[in-house]
Amino acid sequence: MTYVVTENCIRCVYTDCVEVCPVDCFYVGENMLVIHPDECIDCGVCEPECPAEAISPDTEPGMEKWVEFNRKYAELWPNIVTKRDPYPDAEKYDGEPGKLEKYFSEKPGVGD
Repeated sequence: MTYVVTENCIRCVYTDCVEVCPVDCFYVGENMLVIHPDECIDCGVCEPECPAEAISPDTEPGMEKWVEFNRKYAELWPNIVTKRDPYPDAEKYDGEPGKLEKYFSEKPGVGD
């Protein structure tokens, strides 16, 4: 089992999860985070820390695509280990449907 970041992280990028991760398995893109599924130790401490509820265990239905999505971008984006401020308009985008198609950027973010 692993945890993965899903669509609701896009344009919110709350990093409360990053701060509690004991193995530093979060990676940052221009407008979302991902978890490297091969580095995650399945401790689950990140899930309740996400205000956008964008982190889920891979055992939930439909998570297979998110495992591969997280793996792909974790291998391309830089590591992030410190908490940062969320996007200024994070609350506006929290819960908006279709964010992957509308806003996702493959560009890397700035790591630590």
